Amino acid sequence: MKWDLLDDKFGRTYALIYDIGDEVIQNLLAFASEQKLAGSSVSGIGAFSDVTLGYFDWDQKKYVPNLISEQVELVSLLGDISLDPAGNPALHVHVVVGKRDGTAYGGHLVAAHVRPTLEMIITESPQHLQREIDPVTGLATIKGIKFGGCVPPLTTSASSSNTDNR
Repeated sequence: MKWDLLDDKFGRTYALIYDIGDEVIQNLLAFASEQKLAGSSVSGIGAFSDVTLGYFDWDQKKYVPNLISEQVELVSLLGDISLDPAGNPALHVHVVVGKRDGTAYGGHLVAAHVRPTLEMIITESPQHLQREIDPVTGLATIKGIKFGGCVPPLTTSASSSNTDNR
């Protein structure tokens, strides 16, 4: 994997270019650790020789792996780098991949090998993100974000009663 620092005026922006055979997750975690990245967004396009997608099973409270053992186009890669409760870089990345026949598959990126390339952009946020274990889901979710000016979410009953078209 090759990388370059594109900008460092208001947070750092990096370009990462993966080579054939590179494993995506381990390389990205190593890079995030080396650069001390925490609150960062990640995007990318490219192709994989194989990919494992995760589907979060609500009842089991864990990701169920879906292995695709063939060449796929990486249509979209979006996610973030934050810090886990121990202060280490943590990834939350989703992808959509397309097969030869045009069918698309998506989910949480568990593992992937690049072929022929992966082009990724990482943009560091000025405010670092931290994660904590959510007791309901068992997932490491972002904590400490304060949203100003938000209205309370609508409940199902309020939504359904709010359909009067006068």
